[in-house]
Amino acid sequence: MTTVPSAPHRQPPPGPALRPKVVARTGLYAILTVNSAVVAVFFVQAGFASNTLIVLGRLTGLYGALLMAFQLILVARLPWFDRRIGMDRLTSWHRWTGFAVLWALLAHVVLITFGYAQPSGTAPLNQLVDLAETVEGVLRALTALGVLVVVGTVSAHAARRRMAYETWHFLHLYTYVAVVLAFTHQVAVGTTFTSSPMARTYWYGMWGAALGAVLAGRVVLPLWRNLRHRLRVTAVVPENERVISVYLTGRDLDRLPARAGQFFLWRFLTRDRWWQANPFSLSMAPDGRQLRLTVKTAGDGTAALRRLRPGTRVFAEGPYGAFTTLHRTRPDTLLIAGGVGITPVRALLEELPGQAVLVYRVATDRDAVLYDELRDLAHAKGAELHLVTGPAVPDRLGPRELAALVPDIAERDVYVCGPPGMTTAVLRALRELGVPGPQIHAERFSLAG
Repeated sequence: MTTVPSAPHRQPPPGPALRPKVVARTGLYAILTVNSAVVAVFFVQAGFASNTLIVLGRLTGLYGALLMAFQLILVARLPWFDRRIGMDRLTSWHRWTGFAVLWALLAHVVLITFGYAQPSGTAPLNQLVDLAETVEGVLRALTALGVLVVVGTVSAHAARRRMAYETWHFLHLYTYVAVVLAFTHQVAVGTTFTSSPMARTYWYGMWGAALGAVLAGRVVLPLWRNLRHRLRVTAVVPENERVISVYLTGRDLDRLPARAGQFFLWRFLTRDRWWQANPFSLSMAPDGRQLRLTVKTAGDGTAALRRLRPGTRVFAEGPYGAFTTLHRTRPDTLLIAGGVGITPVRALLEELPGQAVLVYRVATDRDAVLYDELRDLAHAKGAELHLVTGPAVPDRLGPRELAALVPDIAERDVYVCGPPGMTTAVLRALRELGVPGPQIHAERFSLAG
């Protein structure tokens, strides 16, 4: 283990009265709660059917539609929510909300079918076929449900791990087709939708807001930012035999709202890579003149980055992520990085005020990417740098080891970034050491899904 000591440097704590993450979560919960109450009011005003199964079927359909709209907001990548909650948490909620939508709509179909079949004694399957043939919008609704079943299946972990992101993303786009089909079904036969002009206005407004959020966050904002900043590659610098740094510049970068610790989805517009989007963190704090990302060239896609030429145009979506100084609660900080997870941590070290300790975990000294930069930066900022080397077993970042390296660990904000196994183990160690949850910041930089 190598250590670069620091001189003590204290600063008053940052201290917003309300944590940004709490404010954003409360906002999302409020949106869902208020809309749930409004849907319940319109449902009651529309009147109840005589058949209990039909009543329950209509209710599950309404709340399935509401959850579908809420799911779109979660994945719209709206900057205000993303900076405060983080894409990893938002997409996790999106995924679980998606499964809730699927089960709610399945329950809707089953309850409505059995509800109509019960009085006449018709077989449920025959009743479903009859509804699809005779009632406007039912066939479209069944098609939408089929699409959601397929998307839900490929989104399960077992299937998702075996599928390239681009393939999964292409299939996931059919969710928007399902949304449109479900909405036309609601317009055609939804008793709550047709019960009053106010109910119709509400549903049109809710769906318009949800789809508008997706259009704004996923299409309009990225296009506008890229037209404005016109990013290009300026240099590709090898850091070692497996890691490279890509430098970029563009117009008006001082107006790009990026912060240390955030990442972009990068598309390098070459003939063989324009269709691939990769999430890479900034490895330097944005300075308004250039951006840098540092990449481990592990697979065929990332290995091709070594061949990028200066002048290559870049389409970047972002910045994304809540792994920033916005969420600091204490004056001093502990940064824990593993492997190439050092990239956002290196940028954070550059921006963080107060006294910082950086613990960098790698297998060997040769794997310590950007170590010379880290050493010089730590010295300049009065930070303490620990390079922890060795095999994964035994664990060198367990509770005892961390407490020995940073005795006041419970008094610091802790930022963690690294491979999933290391991150999970470190978070467990921090809990055992009694570090309060609000002081722990970890983000898994993954695409939606």
